[in-house]
Amino acid sequence: MTLINRAVNTFFAPRRREIEYFKEHPIEVQTQQFARLIEEVSRTKIGADHNILRGCSYTQFVRKMPIIDYSDMEAYVERIRGGEEGVLHTSPVRWFAKSSGTTNSKSKYIPVTTAGLRASHLRGPKDVMAIFCHTFPNSKVLDGKMLTLGGSKKLENDSDKILAGDLSSILIDNTPRWASWMRMPSKRTALLADFDEKVRKICEESVHQDIRSFSGVPSWNLVMLNKVLEYTGKDNILEVWPNMELFVHGGMNFGPYKEQYAKIIPSLDMKYMETYNASEGFFAIAEEPYSNEMLLMLDYETFYEFLPTDSLDNPSRAVPLEGVRTGVNYAMIITTSNGLWRYMIGDTVEFTSTSPYKIRITGRTKLFVNAFGEEVIIDNAARAITAACKATGADVAEYTMAPVYMSGKEKGAHEWVIEFHKEPEDIEAFKAALDTALQQENSDYEAKRKGDTTLHAPIITVVPKGTFMEWLRSEGRFGGQCKVPRLSNDRGHVDSIRAFLHID
Repeated sequence: MTLINRAVNTFFAPRRREIEYFKEHPIEVQTQQFARLIEEVSRTKIGADHNILRGCSYTQFVRKMPIIDYSDMEAYVERIRGGEEGVLHTSPVRWFAKSSGTTNSKSKYIPVTTAGLRASHLRGPKDVMAIFCHTFPNSKVLDGKMLTLGGSKKLENDSDKILAGDLSSILIDNTPRWASWMRMPSKRTALLADFDEKVRKICEESVHQDIRSFSGVPSWNLVMLNKVLEYTGKDNILEVWPNMELFVHGGMNFGPYKEQYAKIIPSLDMKYMETYNASEGFFAIAEEPYSNEMLLMLDYETFYEFLPTDSLDNPSRAVPLEGVRTGVNYAMIITTSNGLWRYMIGDTVEFTSTSPYKIRITGRTKLFVNAFGEEVIIDNAARAITAACKATGADVAEYTMAPVYMSGKEKGAHEWVIEFHKEPEDIEAFKAALDTALQQENSDYEAKRKGDTTLHAPIITVVPKGTFMEWLRSEGRFGGQCKVPRLSNDRGHVDSIRAFLHID
């Protein structure tokens, strides 16, 4: 163990004991979180509107406070932006995490309170290092620097007292001074609004530094790393940063990118740690490399509920943590110190363990395809793409899928718009492998495909390299926090890409 690791592990020892405690006493910790949050909401405007009183029980809370989404909360957000205090939380709202989301092009302003920033957003990254350094006591990752690729929306004045921007910009702006020496690039570069200029400056500032880790969204970091290779003329990242050891990632399924990262960072010692970090809060951390099973963080001033996705129209079926079961697809509902009360975040998860409580992200409540009763979710699509690549030797860079609706006597289908890093030798074989894998993943899809009862075989539309990034740029959604929508129950995204490429 290095001297730095010994010091870090000693520093984090009390925190690791707290993590072990909530792993062993999850319901007790969640009950404490709930009581603390009820005390807060009882003193707010939204609490008064729903008659939430101090000491309110969970049963009373559920009866009085409905499950909400952003549209239900927007009026309260506008009051805060107008200068009103104590609307959603007693802690001041100093920032809004601004996001168009993946389900709506309209900007969303997610409140970030001073309490929520401390208890969740900033606590998560510290716990990542606490867990990592404990798991890998001989790691030398802290002997160098971490490269952070944030979003491209610079913090802007939302009002006299409030700033709005990407969550990553908020976190960078609030990074403690003691931690700044470990992070690259400079704060000025990290907060640049123009993505291309940001990457150029990152290259200038970072290629001669001892970068040992990096963090962010897999797709955009891959773009950045390729730009680094282009800038340096090197063949792989280890020739630029020979001590590279860790990628802390989140925001999308890492599976489709795994092989690309293995090629660009050809190191058996490279570790990939997944996190669940959203504009609404920091929720989960993988304890092992390459694992998509993440420990649910239970003491971040967040109270969790879960609604089975087959009952989204029946909110009474929502259950607290003690009511969940493994293998069930749930929509996650959060009550947090950021002022989100029974807020359906839009993500869907599945519990892989209840001792301790571990989850994996399966998709989004509004990102699915169910035009013909097939109920395909992102998790199904990602696994099918991975299987098709493995079967044909292909390498997919980006993709999206949408239904092709029935017309007259013509049956429906799914159109997959795919950008390949490496195209399969036989696109028909890839299509067949994709179709077979999706049937194995989803019995509803299998039933609709059987004998072409309802669905024809998939339609594969191959697009040139770089299409998705340039399309996002044309849509004004170009940067480190923007993601390609994988599935849609309408043809909006697919038709937009086809129009962008002038495909009839």
